[in-house]
Amino acid sequence: MKRISAWLVAVLLLTACVCPAGAAPAGPFGVPVPGWEPDVTTAAPASGDALNLACASALLMEKETGTILYEKDSHVKLEPASVTKIMTMLLVMEAVDSGKLSPDDIVTASAHATGMGGSQVYLKEGEQMPVSEMMKCVAVVSANDCAVALAEHLAGSETAFVERMNQRARELGMEDTTFLNCTGLPAQGHVTSAHDIALMSRELILHHPDIRQYTTVWMDSIRDGTFGLTNTNRLIRFYSGATGLKTGSTDGALYCVSATAEREGMELIAVVLKSPTGPQRFEDAKTMLDWGFAGWALTDVWPDTALAPVKVILGTRSQVQPEMERSCRLLVKKGEEDQVTTRLTLCADVEAPVEEGQTLGTLEVLVGEELRDTIPIISSQAVDRLTMPGIFHGLLQRLLMAG
Repeated sequence: MKRISAWLVAVLLLTACVCPAGAAPAGPFGVPVPGWEPDVTTAAPASGDALNLACASALLMEKETGTILYEKDSHVKLEPASVTKIMTMLLVMEAVDSGKLSPDDIVTASAHATGMGGSQVYLKEGEQMPVSEMMKCVAVVSANDCAVALAEHLAGSETAFVERMNQRARELGMEDTTFLNCTGLPAQGHVTSAHDIALMSRELILHHPDIRQYTTVWMDSIRDGTFGLTNTNRLIRFYSGATGLKTGSTDGALYCVSATAEREGMELIAVVLKSPTGPQRFEDAKTMLDWGFAGWALTDVWPDTALAPVKVILGTRSQVQPEMERSCRLLVKKGEEDQVTTRLTLCADVEAPVEEGQTLGTLEVLVGEELRDTIPIISSQAVDRLTMPGIFHGLLQRLLMAG
């Protein structure tokens, strides 16, 4: 009699409607509970006290989270000079990393490229260099001729390349930006902001870390050692942890830099626009970087205990292993690391079928009483639903084993 009852229960469960993990809680007959909404929280970015910078505009951002730590008139539209070339380098690196372009591809300098003037390596018309060599010249000595040659090689013309620059700027949310060339040479209406420069700098260093092979070069040479290169970014030589990124200066823009540096696993982006002197832009960047590294840290967050398997009802497997949908590195003020706690919500069971990646719960991350992040807990694998023949087969096996 007990075995018959167990069989009836199994059949009833097969036809029942159970709320899957992550869905709205259900009332009678599977009707969702009115007014239920998922708990969604977005952490607000922090900002710093005034640092008495000499520049007209500035911003400090943490790379991994994109958190703005400090800003000074960061949306004022200003000339960026050669800091423009961050977008040029970004488009080249995107082409390289997607396979559309190889670092070994040969680039031929056009008459237009060789006539740029300003910072250059004095390319001659028809002179050829690999992409990697020209990128080094752009990153290290801000070579206008190489920037244009790369733009023409990638898009057919500088004009077409600039269209791509502006399109990419829109995609990144750079609402203060209008590019008119790929070099940053003076042009009426060629403007951006410290905020937008931080956005494109972050995109470059976060998703294309190989850019460091160019931006961290202090001294090098081209043309078999006959033409020397020394980085215009003095921080590469004199600031511990410096990783880049780009300097710029013109009579209108004055002195600018997007400076990046990494210490203890945290990389910061310090943007300085319209500084009165070349040395002062580096001092302003160092002030922001020092302040950021002294006051902030990234900490890895995991559940307090291992995630226990979740029971699967009517599945071809009896349980499924949950896992975090993504890793969590939290930006906190130094000294607050021990205030980071987690709160796990995990369903006791789930009805098959279970999809790989299906939500089974959440991990809330708090600093003190403040909720800073919510990470979905998901199924690490799919589990099929038992069929009616499968249920009878399993029941028969248990009967035979019992008998």
